[in-house]
Amino acid sequence: MATAYKNLSDFSESEVPSAEGFKFGIAVSEWNQKVTGALLHGAIETLKKYGASEEQIVVHAVPGTFELSTGAQLLLEYGDFDAVICLGCVVQGETRHFDFICDAVSHGITNVALQYKKPVIFGVLTTDNMQQAIERSGGRHGNKGDEAAVTAIKMVEFAKKMKN
Repeated sequence: MATAYKNLSDFSESEVPSAEGFKFGIAVSEWNQKVTGALLHGAIETLKKYGASEEQIVVHAVPGTFELSTGAQLLLEYGDFDAVICLGCVVQGETRHFDFICDAVSHGITNVALQYKKPVIFGVLTTDNMQQAIERSGGRHGNKGDEAAVTAIKMVEFAKKMKN
């Protein structure tokens, strides 16, 4: 498992550009709220750490992880965002529901990014159990919300460079 060897919140290996002046939308799932709330906290604090102001961060909740794609699409359609971060958590259960949700969300988020030509970040935990989710939402493996925020900042900077 990749995160067994890397802390999701360790960015010392790479330089993170400034988030100042960029606007970020965040779609966050209400399902598994203990985990998604921690992911959200990590993402917001990381964006602020790298220069985003509170006014540059807009958060909207969606009922579940499946709805993140539509949430991202609505944010980009009706808002003026440089990037959208999607935060969710799907925990493996006893049925194939996990597979269908994970597949649909990953494809949906990718499709929204391609449709709007803007970074849409996959900050979704797909874990075998709740303990793994907790360990990746501020626990011993860091916080996927931190990683998603840094990815958003880097992709916005990359898009800015390509336009110039």
